[in-house]
Amino acid sequence: MSGAPTDGDGGERSRSVESGQDAAEMRELLRLTAEEPDRTERYGDHPDQLVDHYGDPGGGPLLVLLHGGFWRDSYDRRHLSPFAASLAGHGMPVALVEYRRGGEGGHADTFDDVREALTRLPGPLVLAGHSAGGHLALWAASRLPDLLRHTVAVSAVTDLADAVERDLGSGAVREFLGEDWHELLPETDPLTMASPSGPVTLVHGTADGQVPMEQSVTYADRHPAQLLRLPGVGHYAPFLPETPAFTTLALALRNLLAEARGPGG
Repeated sequence: MSGAPTDGDGGERSRSVESGQDAAEMRELLRLTAEEPDRTERYGDHPDQLVDHYGDPGGGPLLVLLHGGFWRDSYDRRHLSPFAASLAGHGMPVALVEYRRGGEGGHADTFDDVREALTRLPGPLVLAGHSAGGHLALWAASRLPDLLRHTVAVSAVTDLADAVERDLGSGAVREFLGEDWHELLPETDPLTMASPSGPVTLVHGTADGQVPMEQSVTYADRHPAQLLRLPGVGHYAPFLPETPAFTTLALALRNLLAEARGPGG
């Protein structure tokens, strides 16, 4: 699981918080106050087709964030707003994307929204996603390479067949892709899709209990990608401002934005 519940359903919240390190990190994430963006723009008519902007890109590279939540409608972008605001406070312009989510084979809307949002955002773009958002970022890296300068997948679901086997998210992949999920793997599974033509960085904590690091290891063995291991780090710590994991991720993103800006930028 990745993401924050959008409603006050105690049952939903209690099911999402498991024991151990990930649970402690998630509780810290949920305690953070959502940060209001500098502006919000829409890329479609659906209430979830919007982008929150933090900071001013000034015509330069833009960092685009895709949140997680196992593609479920009950989790939205708000839990990454403190992360986005903190990055903007350090001079990194951020676009935090919301997209349509939901089960019963709702994957087509989700992929369409990622495509539409990225197409409309001004480049150059550095794309970063967390958990299920990392899956979407890797999908975009394979399917939309001309739009991206670099792709970063943090604690990402990279191998959908393995996720089904492990029952990650209590049936999340089957819920997202529908009962014919296996037939859709060639066009939705980062592991079996064509290798991205642009650079990819994977970031994964060795103590991640939600999406095991083996997912990123398997992807890096199959595709050209740099794997940054975070020793002793769980699923959520990279997005908790003031933690060492956050500092590591923020520095990596800052460097990638500088590379996207180019010499003298």
